[in-house]
Formats: sequence, C-alpha cells, structure tokens
Amino acid sequence: MRLAADHVRVRVPATSANLGPGFDALGVALALHDVVEVRAVSTPGAVVDVVGEGAGGVPTDDEHLVVRAIREGLDHAGASQVGLRLECTNAIPHGRGLGSSAAAVVAGLLVARALVADPEALDDAAVLALATAMEGHPDNAAPALLGGVTVAWTDDAVRAARLPVHPDVLPVAIVPPYHLSTRRARGVLPAQVPHADAAFQAGRAALLVEALSRRPELLFPATEDRLHQEYRRSVMPDSLALVGVLRAHGVAAVVSGAGPTVLALARRVPGPEGLPSTDADGAIAAAFGGVMAGWRVLPLPIDADGAVVERGAPGR
Repeated sequence: MRLAADHVRVRVPATSANLGPGFDALGVALALHDVVEVRAVSTPGAVVDVVGEGAGGVPTDDEHLVVRAIREGLDHAGASQVGLRLECTNAIPHGRGLGSSAAAVVAGLLVARALVADPEALDDAAVLALATAMEGHPDNAAPALLGGVTVAWTDDAVRAARLPVHPDVLPVAIVPPYHLSTRRARGVLPAQVPHADAAFQAGRAALLVEALSRRPELLFPATEDRLHQEYRRSVMPDSLALVGVLRAHGVAAVVSGAGPTVLALARRVPGPEGLPSTDADGAIAAAFGGVMAGWRVLPLPIDADGAVVERGAPGR
C-alpha cells in the first residue's frame, strides 16, 4: 500500500484507568496532552526529538514507543516501512499512572493511519486491538482514542464504548514526584480474591457508571475498591495514605491506573467570584498543609475529543 501523506501531527490525551472499582475496564481521557509531529523521509531508521516529559530518559531511535507503534500500524495496513523524523512535545508524566505509554501507542498507530492511502485499514477497532496487544489491556487506550469516559472489554475482539458524563464531574490529579512501573504495581496483586470482595466490586463498578453519568453525588461510595488498591500499599504507601486522607474528608479519591498518581473524581461547587471550584479543593489543601514536597495538583477537565490528527499530503 502506498503512502498518502508524509507529515502528520497527533495530539493525544492523558488517561486514568480503573477509577476505583472499574479495574482494567473503565477509563477517562483528561485534558493534558502529548503532541507528536512526524515526517516520513527517504533516509532509513528513525530520529526522535523529545521535549518535556521523558526528555533524556526515553529512546530517540527505532526503540521509541511511538516509532514502534507506527511500524506496527504500517505492517498491519500492508504499507511499506519508511524513515521517520519525530518531534514529541510531552506533557503527560511518565510512570505515574496517567497513561503515557497508551498515549504513545495510540499516537503512533494514528500516525500510521494518517500516512497510508486507505485509513480504513486502521479503523478504530484495529487501532484499539493493536494498542491492546502492545499495552496488555485496553483501559487506557480506549479513552485515549475515543475521548470521554469509556468502558472496554474483550470477547471475540477488543471493544469499547463511551459513557455519558455529568458536567459536574471535574477530575483532579495529584501527581507525586516519583515514578512507579506498571509491572511492579501489577506484580503485587494476588492471583485470587475473596468472593465477597469480587461481589462488592461488581456492585460498585455498576454504581460508578450511574454516578459518573447521572448522579455525581454518589461518586464517593461508587469509587470504593477492594480488588487492587490496598494490595498496592507496599509499593505506593504515600499515595494510599493520601487516598485515605482525602476519603476521610468525603472526597471520591482513587489511585490513578497503576499509580502512583491519586485521582479525585471531584464535583463542581460554587466558587468565590464565580471561579471554578470543586468539593476536593479544601481537602487537598488540608492534606498537604501548604507543603507540597514535589507533589503537583492538576485540575484536569475530561477531554471529550480523544486523539486528534492532522495530516499533510506528500510534497507539501
């Protein structure tokens, strides 16, 4: 298959998975973005310039995750491989549970879609399947691709659906100054859990859909978890301590994905002089007492668009 473009720009959002009880299924796209600009060139191999998050710490050649995803996408579409020049401007923190790897994979696959002459060879279903194969699960890839809040599942294929979200739901990410690998965070999870905990989790996951879409006043009970967070305390004690403090103040706080970022699924409340405010603001301020010690508080509205692609024709 020939290429139909040689210049592609993709903007892809951060994501938070699980949202408490929706383990490996629920995810939300957040208004924090990586931007990848790619040019196909005649010289072989790939050269990657990285600005922002990950600069100096990620590969700058064919081993870069975006490049690997582009190559996977081109192979899937039956297109020839080409030389690549990438400029990555990253705002999504790495190793913090905000979907940086899913963003890179989705960005690369969408670059491949934009490069080829037949984009239907890489439709959303194909992109989601390829991203899941590279990531291991679809909970971050789905909202990065589709935007909003998604539920993803696997039967004979990988599937995802968007959920309606109440306008009063305003996520706030509290990002620590340290990294944690997903492999390490998943490595402490048990192979089996008690039946009572599984039943509890199913009920809370169902309630979370209702809370997100129609009744945000139910977010606090809807975000209770017995399946994964407490098992991870040994590898992210500060994050779980913060979750506990915020929940003691009535805030719907959870671990974001595999952590160690904490996500508050906050609710809009009237603020001073009409400024945006949430029910989590006071509790977050009280938890830190003015001493942030490298933690960052990022109010991140839900990104309704997901990944956005622009492309240019060859020779432009």
